[in-house]
Amino acid sequence: MVALQVHFLLVPTLMSIMGAAQYLMQDAALLSYLDQRFLSLEKRLEKCSQDVLEYVEEFREFSRLVLSRLAGLSSAKAELRGEVENLLRRMEQAQRDIDYFGSAADSNACVEVHEDLLEQQLLQEAEEKNRLKLMLNASCDHMLAGIRSLKVVKKTGGKHGSWMKDPGKKHAKIYLLSGSVNNVILEFANIMTFMEDNQTPKARRVPLPLPWEGTGHVIYQGFLFYHRHGSLNEIIKFNIQRRNIADQMLLPGAGRIPAYQLSPQTKIDLALDEQGLWALHAEPETGGNIVITKINAVAMAVEHSWDTPCSSKDAEAAFMACNTLHVVYNSPSGGSSRIQCVYDVLGALNAHINPGVHFPKRQGGHSTVHYNPKEKQLFAWGDGSQIIYKLHTEQK
Repeated sequence: MVALQVHFLLVPTLMSIMGAAQYLMQDAALLSYLDQRFLSLEKRLEKCSQDVLEYVEEFREFSRLVLSRLAGLSSAKAELRGEVENLLRRMEQAQRDIDYFGSAADSNACVEVHEDLLEQQLLQEAEEKNRLKLMLNASCDHMLAGIRSLKVVKKTGGKHGSWMKDPGKKHAKIYLLSGSVNNVILEFANIMTFMEDNQTPKARRVPLPLPWEGTGHVIYQGFLFYHRHGSLNEIIKFNIQRRNIADQMLLPGAGRIPAYQLSPQTKIDLALDEQGLWALHAEPETGGNIVITKINAVAMAVEHSWDTPCSSKDAEAAFMACNTLHVVYNSPSGGSSRIQCVYDVLGALNAHINPGVHFPKRQGGHSTVHYNPKEKQLFAWGDGSQIIYKLHTEQK
């Protein structure tokens, strides 16, 4: 009986001891596994460190090699530059020697050639002058001597604008173009209608498909010639009766700066005289001096250009009369207008200053001064007033 009791007590104890031993064996296996994994990671990290050190060493070696090659290239470049400069010096010396021996051997022949070239150049200049005289039909034998009087015809109130007659037509119509940017012409039957107080209802309105810029437009033989707004140097030829654009052209060199410093709204100023249509403008290449261009009004093509010594500085307007440019100057604050530079394109007169030609009896500036060759008068727009100046001329 006692033995049986002991047996029952030993069995649970043995069972618990065996279970604890089993757990210890499992923990030992887990620890062994973890230790092996850590050893494997350490070996891989060590290999990675070695690889990085090898890459760093290879990069340093490559950098030393590249720097060495670059130093060699710089040295070769310096040597090549020295050789090229030496070769250029030798070529220049050889060229000077060739020029010297050539001039010493052929001096007489060169003198003859130069004389022939000079004679040919003089002949060409004489032919060009004769061609220009024929082109301009050099029948103008009068020159401006002064301004007799003025007549204020109307005052519309606008600061900028132009008004005119068509010298190429027999009718007495008056045309009004108000503003420096607009697209409507007002046409009046005659000057009496234009002078009436309530003038607008009696005017014929002529809309333009493209607006104008500045105040330098002219009407000639039924066509309006004007600088198109928004363009650099495009000139439009508009048929007033048919109300369509008849032709157009580009004026080389024009439109970059104002034609006159005191009238910056006008980049291209078109003008009329006894010889037809002209364009006046200034260019940076001429130092701001005024350039004259003769335009064929039928073909809308440039016939000839002249660079003048007349400055656009302190100029407010200009006009052509009998092949001659007359530039009107004033002060920036507005004073007495005066014609101070005159230039004859045919060379009959040199450009000169004539401070005696003043505009009479008024102070202020002009937006436009245009010559009417048919009536020998100036149609001007000054401070909102439409003015006619009568001219005094003399024989050239």
